[in-house]
Amino acid sequence: MKLISLHKNYDRLIAKAKKGNRKAQHEVFQLFSPKMMSVCRQYVKNNALAEEVMLSGFLKVFTKLDSYEGTGSFEGWIRRIMVNESISELRKQKKLFFQDESVIENSLGHATEFPSELEVEDIQKLIDALPDGYKTVFVLYAVEGYKHSEIAELLHISEGTSKSQLSKARKMLQQLVTKQNNSSYGTQ
Repeated sequence: MKLISLHKNYDRLIAKAKKGNRKAQHEVFQLFSPKMMSVCRQYVKNNALAEEVMLSGFLKVFTKLDSYEGTGSFEGWIRRIMVNESISELRKQKKLFFQDESVIENSLGHATEFPSELEVEDIQKLIDALPDGYKTVFVLYAVEGYKHSEIAELLHISEGTSKSQLSKARKMLQQLVTKQNNSSYGTQ
């Protein structure tokens, strides 16, 4: 039986991958690609395109591996590359549109609560139904844990726009959840 350490030290693997060792690079890819595919999929609706974005992201990971200094989480470093690559793809397709608004609704401070009957796939479909601008800010804030100042810098928007997009995303998600619940209970 093969035992897998939960807190595996990746230093040797990273050092080998930095030297261009294909086996080590393949192992890094095998270890992190499922999670990184999930990260890309949160931003990009199409599975095939999300996979292309992930592969492009891993190309950057391996070409910029020397810039990883060993401080912080290696997985977090890769994740940041995947987020940036996903946002770059959305920009390239001109799918990111942000309406700059100074009015932020009162619901900004409240988390969107999903009924327990919803499965992860159902939640992802609801998030996918959001306009790309709303979706991107929502995922960066609610899933990735970015602050509005970081989102604003990353997306080249104001903090107010980030807050407004999040508020609108939450409101729209609440409406979509209500609509889905009403249709599943036969009341629509």
